[in-house]
Amino acid sequence: MIINTGQRTDIPAFYAEWFSNRIKEGFVCVRNPYNQSQVSKYRLDPTVVDVIGFCTKNPAPMFRYMDLIKDFGQFWFVTLTPYGRDIEPNVPDKHRLIEDFKVLSEAVGVNSIVWRYDPIFLSDKYSSAYHLHAFRQIAESLKGYTKTVVISFIDLYPKVRKNFPEAREVSKEDRLMLGKEMIHIAAECGMTVRPCAEGDELALYGADCSGCMKISDYEKAIGKRLTAPKKKGARAECGCYLSCDIGAYNTCMHLCRYCYANAKPEVIYAQNKLHDPTSPFLIGNYMEGDKIHEVPQDSWIDLQERF
Repeated sequence: MIINTGQRTDIPAFYAEWFSNRIKEGFVCVRNPYNQSQVSKYRLDPTVVDVIGFCTKNPAPMFRYMDLIKDFGQFWFVTLTPYGRDIEPNVPDKHRLIEDFKVLSEAVGVNSIVWRYDPIFLSDKYSSAYHLHAFRQIAESLKGYTKTVVISFIDLYPKVRKNFPEAREVSKEDRLMLGKEMIHIAAECGMTVRPCAEGDELALYGADCSGCMKISDYEKAIGKRLTAPKKKGARAECGCYLSCDIGAYNTCMHLCRYCYANAKPEVIYAQNKLHDPTSPFLIGNYMEGDKIHEVPQDSWIDLQERF
């Protein structure tokens, strides 16, 4: 099966010690975000977990624990954007992150790491010209360290509207212009552009619009076929294979203004105070009334086929 860590928070950046303890103890408990008394318990064992998926803006805190996860398949999304502290208050220096991306790529392999350049929004400061210049700089720096770059344009979810009220949707004209140029730049650097839940409007220019986190991507990462049960993406337009996520909403300390998973900063700080690196839960611990469901888990590796 596949365990995901990054649709709700950034575990490598802020909770690497906790995650390492979960690997050592061999299990993790996850609260249902919509029913707190319902708890799913997952085994973290490479005999049943074929791939761990990571999404992060800062992989470096996990580097000291890489030996703990070397027996698991891995698939990493690392986000590198051109925004400053006005938009991403707690994201480290981008030049350092580029070097960390390279270190991670060399550790896990070029098929196991993807660069995310998203979300894209436009403003007087972050203009189309600014984006294209920054995109080229990053792409050229990462040449040879990944084969894929995922792009998306900002979606104005309720939490985004609250935390970033001045944000505006990107017009179709700007999406096509930016997408076309980014596809060209990426190709020069040996990368394919995959739009995230943007339909197929960029396919004409050479984008791969089939999804950015598919079973075939996991298969390439581990070099084995997977017989995965069918699952839908998070949204109707999402082509990704989204499996069990062990994160929690309102816990990412990057405090990016465009984040769809975070409430106001004071909520994040309050949640973070409840974090215990030794707990089976990312936030808090066992509570009275918990109904713990041990999730049935099996390896999805097809032992009959070679990749």
